[in-house]
Amino acid sequence: MAAAAVTGQRPETAADGEASRPQWVPPEHCQAQAAAGLGGGEDAPVRPLCKPRGICSRAYFLVLMVFVHLYLGNVLALLLFVHYSNGDESSDPGPQLRAQGPRPAPALGPLTRLEGIKVGHERKVQLVSDREHFIRTLSLKPLLFEIPGFLTDEECRLIIHLAQMKGLQRSQILPTEEYEEAMSTMQVSQLDLFQLLDQNRDGRLQLREVLAQTRLGNGWWMTPESIQEMYAAIKADPDGDGVLSLQEFSNMDLRDFHKYMRSHKAESSELVRNSHHTWLYQGEGAHHVMRAIRQRVLRLTRLSPEIVELSEPLQVVRYGEGGHYHAHVDSGPVYPETICSHTKLVANESVPFETSCRYMTVLYYLNNVTGGGETVFPVADNRTYDEMSLIQDDVDLRDTRRHCDKGNLRVKPRQGTAVFWYNYLPDGQGWVGDVDDYSLHGGCLVTRGTKWIANNWINVDPSRARQALFQQEMARLAREGGADSQPEWALDRAYRDARVEL
Repeated sequence: MAAAAVTGQRPETAADGEASRPQWVPPEHCQAQAAAGLGGGEDAPVRPLCKPRGICSRAYFLVLMVFVHLYLGNVLALLLFVHYSNGDESSDPGPQLRAQGPRPAPALGPLTRLEGIKVGHERKVQLVSDREHFIRTLSLKPLLFEIPGFLTDEECRLIIHLAQMKGLQRSQILPTEEYEEAMSTMQVSQLDLFQLLDQNRDGRLQLREVLAQTRLGNGWWMTPESIQEMYAAIKADPDGDGVLSLQEFSNMDLRDFHKYMRSHKAESSELVRNSHHTWLYQGEGAHHVMRAIRQRVLRLTRLSPEIVELSEPLQVVRYGEGGHYHAHVDSGPVYPETICSHTKLVANESVPFETSCRYMTVLYYLNNVTGGGETVFPVADNRTYDEMSLIQDDVDLRDTRRHCDKGNLRVKPRQGTAVFWYNYLPDGQGWVGDVDDYSLHGGCLVTRGTKWIANNWINVDPSRARQALFQQEMARLAREGGADSQPEWALDRAYRDARVEL
């Protein structure tokens, strides 16, 4: 069967033998975290991930979460919560769980993980009764596969139609002034922030170093030009050389930065993401095509039904002409200050931030795109990974509007094709390890036409015990609630009996 076109070379973004990046997490802090539960036992708490500074550094993550957790509403948590908030207080499981105190969690078996073998390797699988599918390995870092014809053309058109019936909303809304208050609650000094940004520890912030932390841009995608405009507006760079010394950074009032970011009227092309999306329920009582796709994913991933059925609903995304999504990772690391969105309702913990814990991503192309719209993996199968090496000679490999053609691997949208990958590395004990930095990916600029995709994310908590407790509690609610115990997921069941001629 014809596979989706994959183009691009695989240059190295980091030179062989490059020295390790400085680590900003103090060693004694890592030791304290290790003592608190780095062990891999099933009852161990979430493992803090002490690793070199970069996408997953703890100091960086604390700053990042302030900018995102208030504004990018977590859909899964909302959908789970709506069922309980519509009933009386006795239907809220939170107080019951807290009153019960700690309970022994059932043991969970190891997570299934497909073998990549080698790039280009193909295997035949039986996912539906009337036809065979072929899985082709696209890369080993991340572990990435594609399946042509995973969805039929009719299924693709139906998903688009159901999404249009449900209604799509803008995927990214710029934050409000609330984040200034959130910043004031953070115990991160201006010196700490400078050290976080100063990757090479030379006491000067080059544009390249600030660009490497574009995720701090509050939803606004930073470029060298936009950073220099900001410096000029808040008078942060008196000599205008584009480089901030420690003294210049210390003299800068961060409130001026916040005010500038809030007052800047960003065009859609300046955002991290330019698209519209909606969510379609796939649980019991959903449209039969939605149920069939979920069962197909269950057979593909070979994970337990409990994990797949309790994961996020199907996200459907539309990118119009000019749409894009700059390179990002789908899952966040879990630190003591964070909790997974999907298991937070059963955690007897109070933490300031939540993050998406997505073990796998399964992405479907719902149409053929006239121009652009590829999915790019900028550092796929690189020998090494260094976040600073993503930006070289004014080329930012994460920028999917300007430099998609520079990425190592690009997958062209083909209607019905699915690609799937793992967002975490294994921990060596059959569970979730560190976030896989190589899973960095983005949606290239749509130059002509419209691009439709859908995402199934498989949620797994890096805490094995908490995932087990979550599954146990959801099973209890299902038993006690009878046939109607599954959440209604807002209005998503409205289309379950839809008969659409396409």
